[in-house]
Amino acid sequence: MKFLKKLILTVLALLAAHSVQAQDLTADIVQDNLNYVWTIIAACLVFFMQAGFALVETGFTRAKNAINIIMKNVMDVGAGSLAFFLVGFGIMFGTSAGGWIGTDGFLLMEIGDYSVEWSYTFFFFQAVFAATAATIVSGAVAERTAFNAYLIFSILITAFIYPVFGSWAWGSLFNGSGWLEGLGFIDFAGSTVVHSVGGWAALAGAIVVGPRVGKYIDGKPQVIKGHSLPLAALGVFILWLGWFGFNAGSTTTGDTSIALIALNTFLAAGAGATAAMVISWISGGKPDGAVTLNGVLAGLVGITAGCANLTPGFAILAGGISGIIVHYSMILLDKKVDDAVGAVSVHGVCGAWGTLAAGLFNTGDMFNMSIIGVQLIGIAAAFLWTFPVSYLVFKGIDMVLPLRVNGHLEEMGLDLHEHDAEAYPEFEPKVIA
Repeated sequence: MKFLKKLILTVLALLAAHSVQAQDLTADIVQDNLNYVWTIIAACLVFFMQAGFALVETGFTRAKNAINIIMKNVMDVGAGSLAFFLVGFGIMFGTSAGGWIGTDGFLLMEIGDYSVEWSYTFFFFQAVFAATAATIVSGAVAERTAFNAYLIFSILITAFIYPVFGSWAWGSLFNGSGWLEGLGFIDFAGSTVVHSVGGWAALAGAIVVGPRVGKYIDGKPQVIKGHSLPLAALGVFILWLGWFGFNAGSTTTGDTSIALIALNTFLAAGAGATAAMVISWISGGKPDGAVTLNGVLAGLVGITAGCANLTPGFAILAGGISGIIVHYSMILLDKKVDDAVGAVSVHGVCGAWGTLAAGLFNTGDMFNMSIIGVQLIGIAAAFLWTFPVSYLVFKGIDMVLPLRVNGHLEEMGLDLHEHDAEAYPEFEPKVIA
């Protein structure tokens, strides 16, 4: 009887152990599948941000260039994703050569220790980020840049310019190991990697292409109003929604960590909008709609680096300061550089601030000069790589193709000149014989 009792207990123990192992295995499978689903959903949200950028840029510019804006945004994703697949992904996430550049993983070959399915998922998520960096440039050089010349730059930034800096900061997310992340650089979702890189490239493009006709009279900047603030506002709301995928999706993990990130993203955008509205009200006597909309975007850019390591209170502070910075940055930059939508201030300047804020307000280790120093190195590295290279690329394109259309064609509008179409043909004045 003792033997039988012992045997029964042993069998029950084995069954219990097997049951626990089965439950653990099932939980692991569920979590793994959830990671895939969450990352792909987040990537879809980031992809939808292209619609937001298209509407913001279209609304902030004149109706005669609306189709041209849409075409550029479509091709930033269309051609840019192909360039990133062929070349950019390998440069950014391939096995690193001394922490500077990836050497394999082109066309998603040689994927290392990762499954094919995860490689597909991770590429999709990173490709829509690359397209975002390219699209930032579109708005700054709007209304006077030749479409074929812009398309060349869009391909080059997604194939080379963006991936090189991305490999320095994010390479270890796949098979790489960048020198900057080795220093402890904090940029969780891309205040510098995506937004400042796009912003500094936009600055280079705006300088090389020159101002729009009529922007400066006797050296003084003139206001060139966009044709639809409602379109721009809709674009901002779409971007605000997409940013939850941009920031929270950067976990690439479907777990509770996304709660803080989503909350910080939401609060920072609200703080940016409020601060920008108040400062425009004080300085101009009226709450300015365009400034408020850019305040939303500034707050979002400003929290992107630190969304996972700031408390909600500091997220509000970082977003609010972004809203103030973007107002004064746009005023100062407008004196010398014609940025049609404020892209350099929103993405370049506020991206730098957001990266610094991630170090300044780092939870549990605030105002640590060592961390702040690394953040400053990353900010400087992004500018010193992106701006000169982008400037030379734009100059090189201009030597082969005219970078901008001539003054008469610009006055006519790029829609007719570049695409032989009108965005709003029924609103054109009719000539009666």
